[in-house]
Amino acid sequence: MPGKRKPEPTLVISLIPVVILIAALFFTIAILDGSGHIPLILGSVVAACISGFVLGMPWKVIERGMTQGIATALPAILILVVVGLLIGIWIASGVVPIMIYYGLKILAPGYFLVATCLICALISLATGSSWSTAATVGLAMMGVGQALGINAGMTAGAIISGSYFGDKMSPLSDTTNLAPAVAGTQLFTHIRHMVYTTLPALVIALILFTILGFVIPATGSVETPEYLLMLDTLEAAFNLTPWLLLAPAAVLLLVWQKTPALPALVVGVIVGAILLLLFQGGAAGNGPGGSIGRMISALYSGYESNTGVATVDQLLTRGGLISMLDTIALIIVALAFGGIMEASGMLECLAENILKMAKSTGSLITATIISCFGMNVLASDQYLAIIVPGRMYRNAYFKRGLHPKNLSRALEDSATLTSPLIPWNTCGAYMSGVLGVSCFTYLPFAFLNLLSPFISIFYGFTGITIQKIEDDPESVVEA
Repeated sequence: MPGKRKPEPTLVISLIPVVILIAALFFTIAILDGSGHIPLILGSVVAACISGFVLGMPWKVIERGMTQGIATALPAILILVVVGLLIGIWIASGVVPIMIYYGLKILAPGYFLVATCLICALISLATGSSWSTAATVGLAMMGVGQALGINAGMTAGAIISGSYFGDKMSPLSDTTNLAPAVAGTQLFTHIRHMVYTTLPALVIALILFTILGFVIPATGSVETPEYLLMLDTLEAAFNLTPWLLLAPAAVLLLVWQKTPALPALVVGVIVGAILLLLFQGGAAGNGPGGSIGRMISALYSGYESNTGVATVDQLLTRGGLISMLDTIALIIVALAFGGIMEASGMLECLAENILKMAKSTGSLITATIISCFGMNVLASDQYLAIIVPGRMYRNAYFKRGLHPKNLSRALEDSATLTSPLIPWNTCGAYMSGVLGVSCFTYLPFAFLNLLSPFISIFYGFTGITIQKIEDDPESVVEA
């Protein structure tokens, strides 16, 4: 029969493409400082060769596995395209700058760590990027913390906790879009379900930062030259009016009304474009024509900040359709690899061997979290830490009648949040380099990142917030 495999994949055979992929990823990312695209293509080639020559699969079946694997992410890819447009237009219109401005204004020495965490959370929510937040506002906070005599590890921990809260909960984040696509649920369903683990983790983190603020009181003033320069630059570059907050308010209203992600984000783009034409015409120059040109440029290639202040320019130069193409390409090749592994039965073989020890819902979620952490350690990439375990355990969750949003939440609670805690992971290396503090120095104070995986495991064993498919069948996306 066409498509029938000759031998079934063994554990050893199934591990070969995974081991080769991890070795290639480690060499490319950790040693060559490259990206994961080429190692993933190599892994896909190895998996295809094993499927064809060892397992006797026809090429059409292998090809179908790749295309079906990629097809699962098409809704997320469409959302990522709109997210690129949204980021560019929200920066150009002043929506993101005014959120940054208001966030910086709430700083005070007595609650510096708490304020730092909240500011980074707000800005990361607005931009969808923990990396941009840490490299700009986070870097400024490190300088303020040093001026106040705050331990550098504490300040970095507050920055990372806040940045990853926003990164994880923002519909503009690529990982937040990727996790539900891999697991099989909708974006806003995924975000609402993450509130149950992420919000308690944030509250506990803020309490701990408050305690640290009392134990180790700050001295001096937050009004450093760098801090004041950022505020003055934002005021000079944009017309900062509270009316700009209509854009995020419109999106939040649609989310509250359970509008699907794609139309809700498109509305955000439209409102942002209108706000740009209304309020930033003077900054754009050349009247309405200049504003329209600036709008089109921001939508396609992103916003380019030219204030002359490095921290502001680095934070605001981003977005646009082009900015998402690299992430989309990575998702496509990663899911092509996962599709071959799934069609050949190798992924199922790996999952079955791990799931022999997972008899309960709690142990299944624990296995998911440990697997994601392991992929972060071995593959040094948070995208792979979401995609590979997500594809491995997706069927196990369905077979147990568990809603896929439980899986997508576990993926983010572990893969996304533990990535900056590993020195050789791309996120860990980036955060350490940008903030000037080693991973092991800020790790004890990255409270949100440490707490979320354990809260997720606790829910798994107690059944708190764990939902069945029949509880919300409309938000299940079939493979």
